[in-house]
Amino acid sequence: MSDADAQAAARWMLTQVTENGELWQTDAADRIASDFNEGLTYINDNGNLAISKEVLAAFRKLSEETVVWERGSRFWRRREEYDPEGRRQAD
Repeated sequence: MSDADAQAAARWMLTQVTENGELWQTDAADRIASDFNEGLTYINDNGNLAISKEVLAAFRKLSEETVVWERGSRFWRRREEYDPEGRRQAD
């Protein structure tokens, strides 16, 4: 896995949130595993497909001001006016 691969996957994630308003974690992991280079996903301790830390870090940098993580539901969505400034996660 290269940094360019992680950046490409992160850009794809941002496009999905921008165009669709949201991106579910499971959908993102599945699509990254099938459409991008190996090493961008892995099987976590719970036996689920997960997105690599490198992809998530790249996505965080790209989407810092525009995307919020919905922790309980496990998806990213566009930031709304009511979201606290600077907050990356919603409860």
